[in-house]
Amino acid sequence: MAMIEPFAGHTPVQAQRFSPYSDNGGTIVAIAGEDFAVIGSDTRLTVGYSINTREQSKLFRLSDKTVLGSCGCWCDVLTLTRVLNARLQMYNHEHQKEMNTPAVAQLLSTMLYYKRFFPYYVSNLLAGLDADGKGAVYHYDPVGHYERNQYYAGGSSSALLQPFLDNQVGMKNMNGAVPEAITRERAVAIVKDAFISAAEREIHTGDAIIINIIDKTGVKEERFSLRKD
Repeated sequence: MAMIEPFAGHTPVQAQRFSPYSDNGGTIVAIAGEDFAVIGSDTRLTVGYSINTREQSKLFRLSDKTVLGSCGCWCDVLTLTRVLNARLQMYNHEHQKEMNTPAVAQLLSTMLYYKRFFPYYVSNLLAGLDADGKGAVYHYDPVGHYERNQYYAGGSSSALLQPFLDNQVGMKNMNGAVPEAITRERAVAIVKDAFISAAEREIHTGDAIIINIIDKTGVKEERFSLRKD
């Protein structure tokens, strides 16, 4: 069979592919208790198999009772948190008080929905205390839908850690287990165990954990080292 030769001087058409998004990895875990909330993130920032930095926290303190954990496309994370902080400052100047956690949760949902046609490529967890002083954790999808629960995992290791939280915090898939209120010490220990497990099995999570413990006295930060390979 005769082969069809291209016209002289003709260059075959090549498909040009471009993605505006980049996944820079990272994992976030949050647990709410009766009068506290614990949220943690790792400090590794990656592109593919390369590590950009080992010292980047994904936690953003919005007030004395609210902390946002955000990871994914890091440029989108920085843009989202910058705009969110500006909105919170505008509210503070206008009303002479800080926005409470449920109101911040609704504001973040509105901001994400506003960008629904070109969404932020981020995974968000919002942790803090509600108006009654009870711990609250909110989980979001990229276009703003959110729900409140006692615990959530987000980011590159979420598929590994959510079943772990279901078992250890939600007491699911356990015969004869009796649900009980989780203590602050137990919540911190579960967050540490979750990240140790994720660092062993997922290359985009590692180096260290930054943990924020939120209660009526404010936000306390702890750091815990992970494996660095």
